[in-house]
Amino acid sequence: MNLDYLHTFREVAKWNSFTKAGEMLGYAQSSVTTQIKKLEEEFGVVLFERWGGKIKLTSAGVELLEYANKIVSLIDEAKQSLSEQTELAGSLSIGTIESVAGFYLPPYLQAFKQKYPRVNLLLQQNICNRLVEGVKEGKYDLAIILDEEREDPDLHVTVIKQEPLVLVAKPDHRLAQLDEVDIRMLGDEKLIVTEQGCSYREVIGNLYRNHSIRFEYTIELGSIEAIKRCVAYGLGIAFLPLMAVESELEKGSLVRILLPEADIHLSLQLVYYRKKWLSQSMKQLTSLLVREI
Repeated sequence: MNLDYLHTFREVAKWNSFTKAGEMLGYAQSSVTTQIKKLEEEFGVVLFERWGGKIKLTSAGVELLEYANKIVSLIDEAKQSLSEQTELAGSLSIGTIESVAGFYLPPYLQAFKQKYPRVNLLLQQNICNRLVEGVKEGKYDLAIILDEEREDPDLHVTVIKQEPLVLVAKPDHRLAQLDEVDIRMLGDEKLIVTEQGCSYREVIGNLYRNHSIRFEYTIELGSIEAIKRCVAYGLGIAFLPLMAVESELEKGSLVRILLPEADIHLSLQLVYYRKKWLSQSMKQLTSLLVREI
């Protein structure tokens, strides 16, 4: 069977018109008709019927269309896979959050680009829930999120590591002078939080409520860097991923407040749609990211 016949068949089914399919493919209508007739002879069925001056698929045509779509898709996958084996190219769309994009991914992306310079990496930032939805909708090839561990039958989820969520303050903050801090003391402190919908803002809100502390904040910001600057200027305290404040803790511009009653860890997770076909470039990137497991 000539694979071109299946392409022609799909185009006729798409437009419900031999004439339109011919125009789109650059064939004469007679050539389209001939190709469809050869398909019908091959399978021994009628693929189209006339209905009110128009054509539509028969039940056999509907069934063949499903197979034709699968066959064409497999051929496309084979072409991409085989071409990528020579030299990886193309694009990968990665959804993630600011702290991961800024403080975790750069060395991995550098290593990947050094090995596969022709692959374009498209990083897009959002909150975790929207990233997960974007993966399901096909907006992202994969997402790297920092959240409580996800369980979703539609997703393949790999936990890369556990990341501490730490409380930071200005070095001369009153809490920094104490040997031990009771979590209920936070009720009197000015709290700086991330934007609504951020995974660790929700975790902190639950922490406060579980200890009967009123969850109030003095500043809400969508930028980790802005939050750190505000904390350094003494405008309040903040809970942030350890990866995002390690540099400031080493320099001494921020200090970590230890809370024995609040040992909080979030899961750094690589997420992609379970039914997604994995290109060679995506396989290589995911392998690189989960190597430390």
